[in-house]
Amino acid sequence: MNTITIIGLGAGDFEQLPIGIYRKLKDIKACYVRTLNHPVIEALQQEGVSFTSFDEVYIKNAGFEGVYEEIAATLLTAAKQTDVIYAVPGHPLVAEMTVQLLIEAETRGETKLKIEGGQSFLDPIFSALRIDPIEGFQLLDGTSMTIHDAQMQQHVLIAQVYDAFSASEVKLKLLEKYDAEHIVTIVTAAGSSAEQLVQVPLYELDHVATLNNLTTLYVPPVVDALQRAKEWRTFREVIATLRGPDGCPWDREQTHESLKKYMLEEVHEYLQAVDEQDDFAMTEELGDVLLQVFLNAQIGEDMGYFTLEDVLQEVTQKMIRRHPHVFGDAEANDVTDVAAIWQEAKASEKDEQASLLDEQYRATSSLQTSYNYQKAVAKNGFTWDDVSGAWAKFEEEMNEFKAEAQAGTQATRVDELGDVLFTLVNIARFYGVTPEEAMVHANAKFARRFKHVETCARANNKTIKESTAEELESYWQSAKQKERA
Repeated sequence: MNTITIIGLGAGDFEQLPIGIYRKLKDIKACYVRTLNHPVIEALQQEGVSFTSFDEVYIKNAGFEGVYEEIAATLLTAAKQTDVIYAVPGHPLVAEMTVQLLIEAETRGETKLKIEGGQSFLDPIFSALRIDPIEGFQLLDGTSMTIHDAQMQQHVLIAQVYDAFSASEVKLKLLEKYDAEHIVTIVTAAGSSAEQLVQVPLYELDHVATLNNLTTLYVPPVVDALQRAKEWRTFREVIATLRGPDGCPWDREQTHESLKKYMLEEVHEYLQAVDEQDDFAMTEELGDVLLQVFLNAQIGEDMGYFTLEDVLQEVTQKMIRRHPHVFGDAEANDVTDVAAIWQEAKASEKDEQASLLDEQYRATSSLQTSYNYQKAVAKNGFTWDDVSGAWAKFEEEMNEFKAEAQAGTQATRVDELGDVLFTLVNIARFYGVTPEEAMVHANAKFARRFKHVETCARANNKTIKESTAEELESYWQSAKQKERA
């Protein structure tokens, strides 16, 4: 099997080319090169080295993925006939996708590779910027990065920012996190005689003329926590600080038990924001729910029971297991198929001896618990064939409650009223109505209407107690008419 030898041309001009690489290139006389647009190429051509470049591949392909795949395919085809020399800018193993594709081919047994050195662009950039990478740095590809990749507390280097268009794309992504005035540095030809560093506010990134294939963008760390508030890590640090020795006394005293009521309150406030279709309120209320998640996770970590990573692992693995039609080989053509796959996956996770009611109890809501119980058993056939059975059961339980209300004890009244509510929940299930959601909606509706009644009473210089029954009924009806309007 023939060999593809990959040689790095270094990051700068001819004087920076390692002597060993220079001798190898001069001896071979001819090789493939990803692009002729490199400071070393012209000098080597004057030395008699002949290059076959792939510059034309860039022109005919719409995206970089197609470029890299065609280059790799061409080299693999050539290697079937003879040994091949392939030269790339910088170091072959730093930000060189064509080499990664060739390595994958080697793994599949399609070729043999030999990789020679070559200075990457990282060392001269570190020197030019006077930064120590041990502080934490990232190297990102400007053509494929997302804003989720950039860590605001680290030194971020972004390659492939070679023209105004690519700079504009990178700028728009960074502006999703970074302040528009955040100062970034455009580094061109680092370590060479043509080295240039230009500092600009982030919003001006795509207005700079000196952008080419030797350009790397440097985004310095953001120190101020308020300026990096869009980072998960920042929020976690804030919660850890609040719970820490020098933090907030209230936060330090909280337990999982004490936070239960706040979690319930925040969820209901979020549901209200959804009902009101208020995007700004949803953003705020989701943040409050997230606060409860992070606080509880921090308490778990402080007590040595679990960490936020454990929470993330549990839910991530669950989502992957229960979506084999997305992450595996299962097929789902519609929502019905998805529901069946979900239940099958869920059932496989449980102990065969476990009750159908296990994990259905909700301490914060008896309505939700009742709904969960009846939904769980109904899926396994413990239910009426249609809703008529549930209606008949409701009438039966209501009559029993009426009887106990007149002649029974307080205990029997509680028992029978519970049966009435239980059958109402079952009826709700048949009609696809979540009773907890319906109750939240009813409470919110009552609050709106009663506040209108209070307003009307005050307008007549009366309190609720001072108003007649007829007046209160009139106010209530006007509240209903107002809502209909």
